[in-house]
Order: sequence, then structure tokens, then C-alpha cells
Amino acid sequence: MGSDLEPAEGEKTTPLLVLGLGNVLLGDDGLGAVAVHLLTRRYQVPDGVTVLDGGTLGLALLPYLEDAEAVILVDAIRADGPPGGFVRITGEEVAPAVSTRLSPHQIGVADLLDGARWHHRYPQRLVLLGLVPARLELGVKRSPAVEAAIPELVERVGGEAGALGFPFTRRASDASASPGPLDPAAVYGL
Repeated sequence: MGSDLEPAEGEKTTPLLVLGLGNVLLGDDGLGAVAVHLLTRRYQVPDGVTVLDGGTLGLALLPYLEDAEAVILVDAIRADGPPGGFVRITGEEVAPAVSTRLSPHQIGVADLLDGARWHHRYPQRLVLLGLVPARLELGVKRSPAVEAAIPELVERVGGEAGALGFPFTRRASDASASPGPLDPAAVYGL
């Protein structure tokens, strides 16, 4: 058993990690980062849940992933279907999907999952939620189809967390979570 300050080896300290991924400088690729900021702006994060904008940090996120019992990854996912279409991948299908179906940062995400597996600290539950991107090229604007679908993606992330036993509570207004002009959600145009 670990002390109050440090977990025992193998002990998980985060019941649920919601991890937004992607590069906001590559159009639709940044949708995961944008979605988690919108999630925290619209919803109260329940106890036991950590919500992070992981961007393209790759292996730097390993300690967070290793400490999580369950993980919801949010990202742009190449798949059949129209741009803005919803994609959900679970369990053992996630690792192969991140190796082939994510965007330019997919190597970092694949390495992240491999690192957790090699350390025998892979999450017990793993879900990848995202949208089909229209464009993954230099630019900060997201395509209209993806932009329109992000609010529904946020709802689905909240629903997935609720199904895992962590219901998000809707805030009275989005503004209650925004501290000012440097709020990342405002910077991302939300």
C-alpha cells in the first residue's frame, strides 16, 4: 500500500483520464485538444477524473496514462465516412488504430500506449473517440464539418465518462468556466 504522497508500485491513482490529442496548428488535427477544453468549459469535471489537453506531447504523457485505470482518448481519426463523422474504438482495437488511423502525431500516441504496456501499466479500459477529419494541413481553422460536430463529440465524451461511472454535470453557462481572454477555449474560438 502506498503512502498518501506516492502510489505503491502498480497502484493506479487516477480512476479516469480524458486525454485530448492533436496539433491545433494542423486544422482538424487539433479537434481533440479543442474538445477537452470545451468539455471543461461546459461541464463540471467529477471527482476522480483528470481532463488534459495532451496536444502532441507523446511520451511526456506516459505518467498520466500509467496512473489511470480508464482512459478516454479524444482525437481526429481517419476512417471511412464523411468529415465530421463520429468514430469510437475500444479495447484492444485502440493500439492498432493509433498506429495507422490518427494523424501526423500518431507515432507519439502509439509510443505512449506501447510504453504503458511495456511498464505493465496499461489502462484497464481504453476508448478512442473522435471525428473523421476533412483536412490535416497547416492552419488553425477547423473544417466546417468538424467544427459543427465538436459539440456532439463533447456530449459523447461526457456520455462515455458517465457509462464508466463518472457523470459530468452541465454548467449553468459556458462563461462560468472561462477566466478571461487567455482561456484556451477562447483562444481556440469556442
